[in-house]
Amino acid sequence: MEFLVNKDSEMVTVTIKGEFDANSVPMIRSDLDAIVEAKPRLVIVDLSSLKLIDSTGVGGIVSLFKRTRAYGGDFKVTGVQGQPQSIFKVLRLDRVFETDA
Repeated sequence: MEFLVNKDSEMVTVTIKGEFDANSVPMIRSDLDAIVEAKPRLVIVDLSSLKLIDSTGVGGIVSLFKRTRAYGGDFKVTGVQGQPQSIFKVLRLDRVFETDA
């Protein structure tokens, strides 16, 4: 898994590549906490290079969404495709937060 964060004054883009699962989520938990603590106006999660996600990965994204919305921030997921897109549709996450899927 590769996890990249690109910040500017109002927006944070999080790019997750590879596999986002029970093994990788704990490794980036502090990064997710730092994003929420900074309270950007908009958080974009780019999953265009994500190949696989499990329930723990979904939980990490949903947690980031909930915490972002709790302080009034906006949240968007982009690039969902393949297996992650199937999971998002089954769980109806495309109805929970804005996606381009």
